[in-house]
Amino acid sequence: MPSARVSALTREDITAAAKRLQGSRPAKWTAIIEGRELPARPLVLEAAGVPPNDPTNSHQAVAILKDFGFDVRYQGKNVSDARAEVEPDAIEALIRSLRGRYQGSPSLVKDREREHRVEKDRPTR
Repeated sequence: MPSARVSALTREDITAAAKRLQGSRPAKWTAIIEGRELPARPLVLEAAGVPPNDPTNSHQAVAILKDFGFDVRYQGKNVSDARAEVEPDAIEALIRSLRGRYQGSPSLVKDREREHRVEKDRPTR
């Protein structure tokens, strides 16, 4: 759960913090603010004025940035583009194919018992 100061952030706070924030280590989650790609969590923590050990995690910071309408990226890709890569029709087709595969098949217990019989019947050297 984000701290109270993080929860009280405004879009203006984040934009002002983006101007103050200097480069930092590479991050998986970033936000594009005024043409600069900045790490999401450090940006939110800077805007709130809280220390780096604040309990706010990256996913909460990303949610805050999305709520304010900022362009959020994961490993350089737009989050909305990453979701578009997986077509819902392809997922549904995969689920349908898996449903049919396991209907009417013998149980795992019976399969295991059959394996034991086969191993038991093999001649030993």
